[in-house]
Amino acid sequence: MELLDDRPVPEEALAVKEDAREFAAEHIAPNAAEYFESGEYPHEILQAGMDAGLVAQDISEEYGGRGLSLQQVLAIAEEFYRADAGIALTLQLASFGAEILQEHGDNHLKEEFLRPVAENDQITGLAVSEPETGSDLAGMATTARKDGDEWVIDGEKYWIGNGVEADWVTVYAKTGSDPTNRYGNYSLFVVPTDTPGYDAEHIPEKMAFRASKQAHITFEDCRVPEDHLIGVEGAGFYMLAEFFNRGRVVVGGHGIGLAAAAIEEAREFVHDREAFGRTVDEFQAVQHKLADMRTEFEAARALNWRAAEQVANNDDAGFWAAMAKLKSTETARECAEKGMQLHGGRSVLTDRRIARVYRDVRVPVIYEGANDIQRNLVYNQSPR
Repeated sequence: MELLDDRPVPEEALAVKEDAREFAAEHIAPNAAEYFESGEYPHEILQAGMDAGLVAQDISEEYGGRGLSLQQVLAIAEEFYRADAGIALTLQLASFGAEILQEHGDNHLKEEFLRPVAENDQITGLAVSEPETGSDLAGMATTARKDGDEWVIDGEKYWIGNGVEADWVTVYAKTGSDPTNRYGNYSLFVVPTDTPGYDAEHIPEKMAFRASKQAHITFEDCRVPEDHLIGVEGAGFYMLAEFFNRGRVVVGGHGIGLAAAAIEEAREFVHDREAFGRTVDEFQAVQHKLADMRTEFEAARALNWRAAEQVANNDDAGFWAAMAKLKSTETARECAEKGMQLHGGRSVLTDRRIARVYRDVRVPVIYEGANDIQRNLVYNQSPR
């Protein structure tokens, strides 16, 4: 049974999809359980991904990358996340936020900061969420004020991938206070992590995605040159919204990969186990669960690939991206739940892949905008 088949994948993404599949089989899947248990950062696998040309390669060829399209990045995400979500997230976070700099930054910033990421000499991160604020992009409290030829950043960020490991991060901060222009009060900055006043520590251990590290960052009189502003002052919210449209399609791929893993595990288990004199898959109730899982999976995957095309063409991008992220991540959660039921008591054993998948699916429904926010976006951005 091949769930992640080639049928919805455009021709341009087939080669990179195959590369990702081979890499996942060789480097991710065999090490998934070990890294989930240890919670260690998978440095060696990240380096292998870089050597294979599968990390940070959505950056354009002009700045040292391969210029992978949204569809190509989605194809990689499906394959990586089927193998293991935590390791996969580490690989995809290595350039998280870099696309914003590529689209909106000045050339000197791109040469200084974007090129080393594309050439796999550095990794980066995106600092948006805060201890008290997650999905409300217009409610963040971290500030950046102008002082001569510098920006001074003060505040906190939370759940920041690579906040400790990164060489630099893109920081979302409040630069205005106009109550009539709530969305125009924010800007984005490149902040090297060795800047005085930048301090990061890993957050406490998580129940899921354990091979991916997130950080609590504090900024205290953290000063960066004025030319580290990305784009123009006050445009941060809009740049971030555009970036998240593409990101949500990729997160949909996270859900698709996880759903595929759950279905594979459940199907294999029920075909191998016997009860009451026959294999478990012969019971109609079991068949119905597997049928529902497969149906929802196929629906979610079709929607996700449709959304990738819509977003790539900037055609009602926010609407399609929100639907893809919502449907795919919730399908993953539902498939994992049914997979646990089909495994019975064995589902709670920590050495079972289904138990790892079940914990991992709790995360993508939250990041890149919690799913209730996606429902708001689907309703409010629905084409009229």
